[in-house]
Parts: sequence; C-alpha cells; structure tokens
Amino acid sequence: MFETTAWKERVLRPARRVGAADALLPAALVALSFVPGVAHQGVDLVELPDDRSLDTLGLALLAAQAAPLALRRRFPLTCLVVVAAAFTAFQLLRYPNAFASLALIVALYTAGTRPPRRPAAVAAGAVAVYALVCSFLHLAGSRATVADYFAFGLVLAACCALGGWVRARALDAEERRRRAEADAAAAERARIARDLHDVVTHHVTSMVVQADTAGYLLGQSDRVGTTLTSIGETGRRALDDLRHLLGVLDAREEPAGPSLGELAGLVERSRRAGQNVDLVEDGEPRPMRPQEEEALYRVVQESVTNALKHAPDRHVVVRIDHGDEAVGARITTGGGAPPAEGSGPPRLNPGGGRGLTGLRERVGAVGGELRAGPSDDGGFTVHANIPRGEK
Repeated sequence: MFETTAWKERVLRPARRVGAADALLPAALVALSFVPGVAHQGVDLVELPDDRSLDTLGLALLAAQAAPLALRRRFPLTCLVVVAAAFTAFQLLRYPNAFASLALIVALYTAGTRPPRRPAAVAAGAVAVYALVCSFLHLAGSRATVADYFAFGLVLAACCALGGWVRARALDAEERRRRAEADAAAAERARIARDLHDVVTHHVTSMVVQADTAGYLLGQSDRVGTTLTSIGETGRRALDDLRHLLGVLDAREEPAGPSLGELAGLVERSRRAGQNVDLVEDGEPRPMRPQEEEALYRVVQESVTNALKHAPDRHVVVRIDHGDEAVGARITTGGGAPPAEGSGPPRLNPGGGRGLTGLRERVGAVGGELRAGPSDDGGFTVHANIPRGEK
C-alpha cells in the first residue's frame, strides 16, 4: 500500500479547485485540433485508414479526450481512464488523427506523479486492458504489428515513469529542505541555550551565594536570615528549572520536568515566602505521562506565584482532583479585603507577560483545557483540566 507522511502530502496534495491553467490546457488541445499544419499531429496507434470525417460523435470524442485534463490533479486515475477510453474509441471509429490525442500523454504523466494506493494492482490491470485493446484493434484491421504494440506500450509506460521520476525528485528536494530547516532550528536552539546559560546562570548563582552568605552572617534565628534562606532556596529552584529549559532547547537530552509529587514542596516554599497557601488532593494519584504532569505543575506554579505577586495577603487554595479520565487543578485566590484603589482584582500574568495565553498554549498542547477569571468574592480562579495520559 502506498503510504505518505504529512509533509509528503503537503508537497503533492491535489489541488482543491480547478485553476485557470488546468482549464486552459484542454481548451488549447481542442483548439489546436482545428489549426492547419498541427491539427493532425497527435498520437496514432491503430494505423487504420482515416475514412470517416469528423462528425458530431467525433467532436464529442475529441472533446472527451481533452476535457478530463481539467481535473487531472484531483482525480488523476479517473482522468486517465476517461481519456484512454475516448482515445481508443476515436481511433477505432477511424476518425482522422487529432492534436487532442496528446491528452493521453499528459494524463499518463499526471498519473505517474500521483500514484494510486495499490500501484501493483493498477499496473497489472492497465497491462491487461492494453492487451485487450490491442486485440480489438487487430480484429478491426489495424496494420500495426505485435512489435508496434509493444513499442507503443513502452512509450506509454515511459510517460508514466517520467511522472514518477519527477515526483521522486520533488520529494527528495522537499526532504533536503526539511532536514536543513530542522538542522537550522536545532542549531538556533543550541545557541539560545548557550546564551541563556551565559547570561542568566551567572546572575542567579551570584544571588544564591550572596543570600546564603547573608543568612549565615545574620544567623538563622533572625527573621531576615530566614527570608534570605528562602531566597537562596528559590534561586536554587530557578537554577534547576533553568537547567531543564536548557535541556529542552538543546534537544540532545531528555530532561525530567517537575511532577505533581513536587507540589507539596512548591506550596511549602510559597508559605515561607509569606503566602497563605493550602494544598488539597482528591482521589488516588496515579502515574501520568511527564508532559501532562509538568503542564499541571506549571499551572499551579504560575498561579501561586502571581497570587504572591498581586495578592500577597489573600488565602490561596490549590485543589488537585485525580479523576479516572482526567486530572484537574483549581487554584482559587480568595477575595478578602478590597484591593488598593487602581490595583484591581488579583490578576494572572504568568510567563513574563504572556498571561493566560501562555498557560492555555501549554495546557492545550497536551489536550487539556484551561479556564480563568474573577470570582464572585473579588478573587481569581484558575481551572485546568487535562485528560489522563497513562504511562
């Protein structure tokens, strides 16, 4: 069975509508069939005497040879069958050779560029039909010999093979282009990874070292020391996430992203940072694919982080629902006291300004859905639901 990948389908996808060029070709073939000097320059197989003038039936068969070419890109095999049938009838009825008979060559070439799903079966059927047509032509009094029929068959096969060769060249060129684009993208990801490492890692590492040093000098019993310790832990966590991101960009590693099992640590760090956060889990946790777990973790992480940023005095509830078909995460930031004038309700601004669009893209990439919006008490709720992907 003929199989093709998605990119091959894009290269050789049949046209959805008839273009001007597709309609112009059959019209030109019919018109040239009445131009002196070229009218009778066409394909001749039977070598029967041309003792029948072009009448209404002949005109219809002449048009039937060319008209199907308008749909040759969408229905190549059907086009070839109709053209071949009209060509054979035109010659068996002993009409004079016409320029429109060249449509047979065009139809064969087009069929070669778009082979059927079962090429072997179609080829065997075509050979059988050609042999049967040759037998009828011989019985009709054709002066062609067996060698003539064989040579003509080779010419027809060569026209179809030419179309297949052009198709193979087009696929090869597209494959080289696709590989070049993939190599360029991989090189760009590697460059971004190097730049991120050089620019970000140095500053975050410096922040962690200074926070640890300051906490040691002030003493762990001091509230400032506790805060600095939390800063140091947050910086180390940022370094871990950065290494994960660099691994994704480099595309030469398989980095392990955060899982739902790490939510307790995330909530504890948020509490130490001063946010009142509770984690509630319903249902029995079961293994999921890493992509789904990371998506849910990031939704919780960014929602809690933005609650800390925009509503530090509000109560946050993180509820994880381990369902049979899907896993949901609902992060609710309570309304509490009204915010300062002009500040508005707690709002989500994750991803360095990408906001809800960034979260929806992340969740949508694993087949999930995300909803977010203000709640009745002036707070904010983020709800993500992701179909369970078993490991």
